[in-house]
Amino acid sequence: MAVTSAGISPTQVDQDAERAREAVVEAALGKLDLDAKARLLGGRDMWSLHALPEIGLKSLVMSDGPVGVRGVRWTADDPSIALPSPTALAATWDPGLARRAGALLAQEARRKHVHVLLAPTVNLHRSPLGGRHFEAYSEDPYLTGQIGSGYVQGVQSGGVGTTVKHFVANDAETDRFTVNNLVSERALRELYLAPFEAIVENAHPWGIMTAYNQVNGTTMTEHRYLVNEVLRGEWGFDGYNVSDWMAARSTTGDIEGGLDVAMPGPQTVYGEPLAEAVRAGQVAEATVDEAARNVLRLAARVGILDGAEPVVGELPADIDGEALAREIARRAFVLVRNEGGTLPLDGAATIALSGAAARDARVLGGGSATVFPARVVSPLDGLTAALPEGALSYSVGADPSEELTPADKGFELRAVCRDESGTVLGTGSLPSGQVQWIGDDLPAGVTHEALHSIEVTGTFTPRESGPHSFGTRGLGAFRLTVDGTVHYDGFQAMSPDADPFEAFFGASAERARVDLTEGRPVEVSLLHTLAKEYAPPLPAVMFSFVHLGPRRDADALIAEAVEAARAADTAVVVVATTERVESEGFDRTDLHLPGRQDDLVRAVAAANPRTVVVVNSGSPVELPWRDEVAAVLLGWFPGQEGGAALADVLLGAAEPGGRLPTTWGTLTDAPVTDVTPTNGELPYTEDTFIGYRAWDRSGATPTYPFGHGLGYTDWEYESLTVVGTTARITVRNSGTRPGREVVQLYVAPTTPDTTRPTRRLAAFATVEAAPGESAELTLELPHRSFEIWDEKANSWSHQAGSYHVEAGRSLTDRRLSAEITV
Repeated sequence: MAVTSAGISPTQVDQDAERAREAVVEAALGKLDLDAKARLLGGRDMWSLHALPEIGLKSLVMSDGPVGVRGVRWTADDPSIALPSPTALAATWDPGLARRAGALLAQEARRKHVHVLLAPTVNLHRSPLGGRHFEAYSEDPYLTGQIGSGYVQGVQSGGVGTTVKHFVANDAETDRFTVNNLVSERALRELYLAPFEAIVENAHPWGIMTAYNQVNGTTMTEHRYLVNEVLRGEWGFDGYNVSDWMAARSTTGDIEGGLDVAMPGPQTVYGEPLAEAVRAGQVAEATVDEAARNVLRLAARVGILDGAEPVVGELPADIDGEALAREIARRAFVLVRNEGGTLPLDGAATIALSGAAARDARVLGGGSATVFPARVVSPLDGLTAALPEGALSYSVGADPSEELTPADKGFELRAVCRDESGTVLGTGSLPSGQVQWIGDDLPAGVTHEALHSIEVTGTFTPRESGPHSFGTRGLGAFRLTVDGTVHYDGFQAMSPDADPFEAFFGASAERARVDLTEGRPVEVSLLHTLAKEYAPPLPAVMFSFVHLGPRRDADALIAEAVEAARAADTAVVVVATTERVESEGFDRTDLHLPGRQDDLVRAVAAANPRTVVVVNSGSPVELPWRDEVAAVLLGWFPGQEGGAALADVLLGAAEPGGRLPTTWGTLTDAPVTDVTPTNGELPYTEDTFIGYRAWDRSGATPTYPFGHGLGYTDWEYESLTVVGTTARITVRNSGTRPGREVVQLYVAPTTPDTTRPTRRLAAFATVEAAPGESAELTLELPHRSFEIWDEKANSWSHQAGSYHVEAGRSLTDRRLSAEITV
């Protein structure tokens, strides 16, 4: 046991400090009357809780994550570091790196005066059609729990709280506000609850966010059994429980179900309605006290309750955000194919780069995870900086953008806000054509009550000559002007079956096509008059000025890329999804790459046998041409430094370090594809068989298995011994350059059991070694590797017997095996 200079263990110091904070919390709680306690539990606005000066409590501020800290304003005026997507972070298989990522985000949160980060997302990749999977880690609960634990430890080491979300079984987007997910108790325990349980045990998170959906007939914000009995009672969680935004719908149901905070404000089911429920005898005041105690405990931990010492007194050393973003990206890239050692490339070779995403990289997913970095390094930028002049050519090749998206490249925009008389109330800068002002996030001098119209105005400098499309996304009246000419003046009504956020996530409408000249700036304006009858379900302004560049002939674009590829030593094609394929708010309908990107790859590969394909997607896509190209590198949504990291990996300055956190395969073969409820219900009929467990059971062969990933060196697995539940593995770098290996341990019952997976991930670790060098690592097999949830006994059941312990490079590339009896 480590001992401090005073002879007191750190554990004792932590316990004493926690008791001191609890005393302050109890004293503060005792000073509050019912109305103050009820007010504390309802949001003050979109992102914060009420301050209570009478007890020295400052307003608690929350912000979206998980790849960055946006803060409380939708603006690029205060940029955010944009890390690679959570799926990319999981692909590193490195909880220590996740911890460093969390520590960086805590640093960002402190800079933006944020106390709690609304992350991480630890829902599972139940089906590849889940539209928001880029924001979650993996299909495997153990890997998810390990990466999530590292992330939470990192954030909270910087004195900032986390909210592990979305508790629980929020694994798809279709009808997410109302869907009733029917999940067996065994599947809940062994799969969907497991990451939350691991993080509570390993990282002691200060918050949990409950989801929109129902589980087995009960809305999660009201789920007394899962929240009060399992999360708090069995696991010992002592943090606060906050609703997903607008998920709280019942004053009595939510407070009795264990929900501490209803967000956002100012109108919630708590506050005055909660105080009235207590006075009416519908809710015991002691129940309100318990929720208020949880909120005050969080406030004490983050240092905003007078008299309480925060958990973190000495902050970690500053972290270089750009450098860490670049490191995570290159560690996350998964090399799934590398024929003949095509990669790394010769730095003196010529490269023909193609793909729209090579120029306009998609570095993060859509929805609430959006942040605005100070810079984005595209693949074109990264390779241009790394290669000698004249070694790189670029052609679009294929553009997957088939519909209008918020105005971005070439636009300089601001918003002018006016009242009904036309008087300017205030102005604000815009990071793109998307306006998303929620709650108090309005330009200075502007209020929701006075605001009548918003004009998005500025200049557009085209990058290409030809017919440019302009349009709108949102509800209400719009007037579109380009280069002095009014092209549209009309009204967009809401469709009868619209989602509450249709204005944000809905489809764009083209309003005009205008011939423009490359490099010649034009004035643009979109005047939006608010329609009170279509006001969002909370104080907000949400609409977009959208654009799409000239639609060039697809065959001609491909022909240009083919000509360039034929003349180069190597061709690199970047393919990507779009925000209409992967985003919060909807699920996917297929796994195809949009547009003519598959045709581009095939044509370029036919012209140059040394074709490398970089896949810019947050979750699996189909790769029908994979056997026709020399190398395939999965780049995920790689964050703001993705292009620089890509140049590092392609040119050999760094090794691609990633392994698949999720199985990649075709939709036809995928075992679990149902994400659409019927009559409001979505039965999880696959039970405990999702991801690789389901692929194993079905007998189908995926494109690339769970855990797969190549490097730039070779590894020999020399020995495996298991004593009790302690495994010792020796591996040797048998290649010619230093490298990193992810050693994976799987446990498989020796006697087949159709109710259990053929094998499951039990442990993993990364090792580094120089050429010819051996490395030994010791891994403990968790007791859960040998347990199942017994629904009759309502408890975990140890499954005695013999097991194969298998060490290898992936689920299907298992190199060594040892048999044990437990």
